Amino acid sequence: MAGTDKHQNLIADGPAVVLVEPQLGENIGMVARAMANFGLAELRLVNPRDGWPSEKARAAASKADHVIDGVLVFDTLAEAIGDMEFVFATTARLRDGFKTVRGPVEACRMLRPRHVAGQRTAILFGRERFGLSNEEVSLADEIVTFPVNPAFASLNIAQAVLLMSYEWMKSGLESETWTNFSGPRMEPARRGQLVSFLTYLEEALDKRGYFRPPEKRARMVDNLRAVFTRPGFFAPEIDVLRGIVTSLDKFTPDRKRGDGPPEG
Repeated sequence: MAGTDKHQNLIADGPAVVLVEPQLGENIGMVARAMANFGLAELRLVNPRDGWPSEKARAAASKADHVIDGVLVFDTLAEAIGDMEFVFATTARLRDGFKTVRGPVEACRMLRPRHVAGQRTAILFGRERFGLSNEEVSLADEIVTFPVNPAFASLNIAQAVLLMSYEWMKSGLESETWTNFSGPRMEPARRGQLVSFLTYLEEALDKRGYFRPPEKRARMVDNLRAVFTRPGFFAPEIDVLRGIVTSLDKFTPDRKRGDGPPEG
């Protein structure tokens, strides 16, 4: 999706993303891109199958070079999270044990105050084929899982990271409905502006014999007004509609303006 503003300062703040034994460089790159989209930058790899560095990962990262350049590689998961104070493990499967299970919204709302307090936090993601082992999950403090279709619960690793990264950024917004940009600000149409347009429209239609037969004119006018007096029209929209009718009124083919209704 286009829309990157290269003049904006990069926001690189939040929990570390830890990928356990990722297999494909392309997947690592897509993870890096997802992280950069939502302000995360610390990516750690545990024993990547094809080694590191990876040009395939850099290409798939689509300019998220700051994430790729900062990747740390570890031999074991225990080493990768050794400096962490709180760790979530992501999984789509029911696990034995006594760990608290949270959804991504609650998990990120929990991580945010820990991060603000200066704690080091991480989110673990497992292998493309089968995720995290029970032993690896046991190293985490809590589990986070996604509200997915139980009949098709497996997520691509980049998708899983994207969901958590999105919820992480959202947890730090003043309003969870905030977006980078919005539509143009428009004033609602005033009633006088709407009535003036309707009067003009009815006159134009009258000249072209729209209201036929005559005995149905009152009902047709009522229906026309009902369509255009529904709530929601903005002033510029009324201007557009009036411009359309004006154009048709001035340039009707084969008949001069004001010649009256068609025969028959």
